[in-house]
Amino acid sequence: MVMKKILFALFISAIFCSKNIAQVTLTSSNLPIIVINTNGQTIKDEPKITATMGVIDNSTGNRNNITDPFNNYNGKIGIEIRGHSSQLFPKKQYGIELRDDAGNDVKAALLGMPEDSDWILNANYSDKSLLRNVIAYKLGNDLSRYATRTKFCEVVLNNQYIGGYILQEKIKRGKNRVNIKKIETTDITGDALTGGYIIHIDRIDAGDKYFVSDYPSVYPKVPRQPSPINYIISYPNEEDLQPAQLTYIKNYVGQFETTLTKATYNDPFDGYYDYIDIDAWVDYILAAEFTKATDAYRLSAYLYKNRDSENGKLVYGPMWDYDLAFGLADYGDGWPSSNWIAPVDPSEGSINRPFWIKKIFNDPVIFNKIAKRWHTIKQTVFNPQTIMKFIDESVLYLTEAGNRNFQKWPELFNPAVYIWPNKNRFTNYNDEILYLKVWI
Repeated sequence: MVMKKILFALFISAIFCSKNIAQVTLTSSNLPIIVINTNGQTIKDEPKITATMGVIDNSTGNRNNITDPFNNYNGKIGIEIRGHSSQLFPKKQYGIELRDDAGNDVKAALLGMPEDSDWILNANYSDKSLLRNVIAYKLGNDLSRYATRTKFCEVVLNNQYIGGYILQEKIKRGKNRVNIKKIETTDITGDALTGGYIIHIDRIDAGDKYFVSDYPSVYPKVPRQPSPINYIISYPNEEDLQPAQLTYIKNYVGQFETTLTKATYNDPFDGYYDYIDIDAWVDYILAAEFTKATDAYRLSAYLYKNRDSENGKLVYGPMWDYDLAFGLADYGDGWPSSNWIAPVDPSEGSINRPFWIKKIFNDPVIFNKIAKRWHTIKQTVFNPQTIMKFIDESVLYLTEAGNRNFQKWPELFNPAVYIWPNKNRFTNYNDEILYLKVWI
């Protein structure tokens, strides 16, 4: 019932917004400009269609004019709509794959980020601050954990300005992304079978290769039934994943979970610590709790494992999808700046957190490590003054593009319009930023 209400709210919002899309012309910007042309094709949620993309980036401090030559990328792409609930928003998110004329993947260093072929254009529709993901990923990187790199930009699609976006890295294996061993289709025995893998807890899409935990969530409220926990295999991809590899990672996670059901789950010699990189888990939990990421642990929750010979324990991360964090969400106790996320039932939808996060969170050994780590970083990575400075600098940088974005999407600050799942309905950007800063 709750999910139906969410979908209805999104549907009504989408109808309202579709009738009020403003026409805004982009001639120049202090941000890089990305120009995409689909040659009359409609962008779908899979498969990707072939399009062209040009990127204008005259470097920081210089204006980027829509008439300037494409100087950062000029070529073919595959493009698709991405996301789940966000697909109902009028401002779409896109997955992009750089391609050559033959349709093969090609790598490029877009906007100064390390070269790769796979990228995401994040719309930041629900997040009216335009900053939540960027702040969260910065915190992750400042913790010396890989988090996706980001760059602000403005986008023109088929000669129509569609707003300010974040160009960001897609989570994938690679030396500049999740730096784990490449696993080949022939790696089905021995140490080679043990990694690397990237998995994530999330909703299932058609074509996903996944396994289901033997232990459903322990969070549900009556009358909801315990919900299954789905582990989706992100790497290796569906085409390359071998049955032996799926069996291996399923069994590894299964052994980790089974150990957590035992009375001796936190035994220093025979407990679950043998399965995880404790320090990485502590950092992930700290980031999730500091940001109050209401979907933390249950959706877009990534984990990865390297080979056993490469210290191949389960790592929590990279961080992903923090656009509803920092007090934005009106569900799952997402708006108060107090309280923990891990022990709380999100109370929305049919996807709940795995049983083990509550158990690990309440493990005195882990909680003590969280407290010690917090004491170490609270005046550095999580220093409010440092974060405020970053917000102020980002707002100044985004002022021009932000004004255009909100002209394009005027419903965002219309108090009569509910933009899911915002707790607040501010009427201007300054109030949105003030709320974010006060909340932090």
